[in-house]
Amino acid sequence: MAKLFIKQAEQYAAARPSYPTKLFEYIASKTPCHDLAWDVGAGSGQASRWLAGIYKNVIATDTSSKQLEFAAKLPNVRYEITPPTMSSSEIEKLVAPESSVDLVTVAQALHWFDLTNFYSNVKHVLKKPNGVIAAWCYTNPEVNAAVDKVFRRFYDEKLGPHWDKARRLVEDGYRGIEFPFEKVDNDESTESQSFPVRFVTEKEMVFEEYMTYLRSSSAYQTAKEKGLELLTEEMEGEFADSWKEDGKEKKVVRFPIYLLIGRVGEDRV
Repeated sequence: MAKLFIKQAEQYAAARPSYPTKLFEYIASKTPCHDLAWDVGAGSGQASRWLAGIYKNVIATDTSSKQLEFAAKLPNVRYEITPPTMSSSEIEKLVAPESSVDLVTVAQALHWFDLTNFYSNVKHVLKKPNGVIAAWCYTNPEVNAAVDKVFRRFYDEKLGPHWDKARRLVEDGYRGIEFPFEKVDNDESTESQSFPVRFVTEKEMVFEEYMTYLRSSSAYQTAKEKGLELLTEEMEGEFADSWKEDGKEKKVVRFPIYLLIGRVGEDRV
């Protein structure tokens, strides 16, 4: 998985959306203590920065050193490069002791994980019975009718054949992913009372920023490594024309977010 994002790490850090304050406030409200959070698959640290403002200490881990190079250096965040799978002893050495973590977060990465190994590690480090795991993904950008029409065709016809099969879990808003934890209750701060819990994040973009976002995708990079340029001059021209249609250079791009959140429970050992 990490190899898919190494070459476009700088693009990824610049183009990807941050997450809304409401998301982190909601998650933090479910953990009784705010001492220690573990951000797994931290990448360029979009989630780690937010957690650092709520939790006393944050451990941010990733398998890609290149991704972590672009993460903000904060006094209460410790970054660690970790292998894709870890034993309990490795977890205690690299991350945290058993039953010491208040919150585990995974932002836009759970679909890449070896879930059997990962969930075992989560259950090992989370405090019992109130330790919380929160994993979320965001789906395709929404701009306006004109841009979205071009995007849907580009996504289906151009990007589609080059996605890893794990991408299907994102397209489904994580509804089909294994999640063996006790659900926490929803509340009025979310957009719906469904599970996964839905939020929305927004990012203002000019046209070039939007195109950088498209180029930062793993499917685009996979195709490029095969010698295929998916954003041809013609394709980029279609995007440019649709972007100009409303006369606004800068637009608000919306990304739906789907959150899985649960507690480890007393019997989860």
